[in-house]
Amino acid sequence: MVNTTIKTTKSQETFAAAQHLMPGGVSSPVRAFKSVGGQPIVFDRVNGAYIWDVDGNQYIDYVGSWGPAICGHAHPEVITALHTALEKGTSFGAPCVLENVLAEMVIDAVKSIEMVRFVNSGTEACMAVLRLMRAFTNREKIIKFEGCYHGHADMFLVKAGSGVATLGLPDSPGVPKAVTRSTLTAPFNDLEAVKALFEENRDEIAGVILEPVVGNAGFITPDAGFLEGLRELTQEHGALLVFDEVMTGFRIAYGGAQEKFGITPDLTTLGKVIGGGLPVGAYGGRRDIMSMVAPAGPVYQAGTLSGNPLAMTAGIKTLELLQKPGTYEYLARITQKLADGLVQIAQETGHPACGGNISAMFGLFFTDGPVHNYEDAKKSDTAKFGRFHRGMLERGIYLAPSQFEAGFTSLAHTDEDIEQTLAAVRDVMSSL
Repeated sequence: MVNTTIKTTKSQETFAAAQHLMPGGVSSPVRAFKSVGGQPIVFDRVNGAYIWDVDGNQYIDYVGSWGPAICGHAHPEVITALHTALEKGTSFGAPCVLENVLAEMVIDAVKSIEMVRFVNSGTEACMAVLRLMRAFTNREKIIKFEGCYHGHADMFLVKAGSGVATLGLPDSPGVPKAVTRSTLTAPFNDLEAVKALFEENRDEIAGVILEPVVGNAGFITPDAGFLEGLRELTQEHGALLVFDEVMTGFRIAYGGAQEKFGITPDLTTLGKVIGGGLPVGAYGGRRDIMSMVAPAGPVYQAGTLSGNPLAMTAGIKTLELLQKPGTYEYLARITQKLADGLVQIAQETGHPACGGNISAMFGLFFTDGPVHNYEDAKKSDTAKFGRFHRGMLERGIYLAPSQFEAGFTSLAHTDEDIEQTLAAVRDVMSSL
């Protein structure tokens, strides 16, 4: 039996103070551990596959700053590059050569992208791409999928999964009905529902936006033919297809989900990995569409910190590291070892469970499954997940504090890390 006692005195003190300073004591809702119980641990530092909290406890990390740390936290080559860039200044608010370098790398890697615009977050990228979709098609309505999360902009907070699902909020107060009236929703993997929406709203739908692999309702993969069907439907109806690859981009393949599944959308949003741990986002796509963005065209979007030299530097170095031979083979191997082990141990210890992985992205649901969409995901035993999460935390394993979030591995994770994790899983699940 692993020692299940960890000291959290400083974390508790810090979080208690934070609750008087910030709403809920956090800068982003899911960090507050509302759906898993207990108080969050407060980080002190990260390195490789590991994190340390303010009480000195060490954990194997499967959150990776929610995806960016694909090469491992504080990779020495990224840190060295950032030190050099820091000496030149932290922000220009003007063009820099580094933007060209990262833009070329993104365009070379992602099939749908012929031109790219850098922003500061995935949310900002999705906000901008929505405006662009509507301007290009001269239509207002969009289709999104239940449980897919595209940031916290008003028009996307409709059946949005992720933090919204974690907190049990159906949508968010403060979102005008007039804004969400043009947002249509369908269950993920339900092509017939999408067809019906197109029929009911002929010549009114600007496009379809989705996470091609859902990570914000837990880890959910597209059924065979689903992405192909969306591509055909959007082309048939003169609408645009947008892949939100903020999470999947450069993670499930170097060219993202569109490389993995062989489907080319019209527009793509990116984030996380291309910032190498610094705040960044991007959107891009066909040249004729992107040429509408100001100052080349009339669709306005701007940002003082967009193309920030530090973010560009970290992104460039991260993508260089990912291009090394064997990178994605390694990520796929260790992640499958983890994902298979999670489901196998759950079943051996008598817990209904299902899950899987694609490359360095994985998930586990406490339900028999299969999970095809958000409604299926909601059948999971979230109370059991909360107990599982706490047990794993006490054994030095840091998982996303929500049943409705995917997990992430990195190049820094070793076979020993996976084996230690699975030993903890068996220990915890045997006592749930």
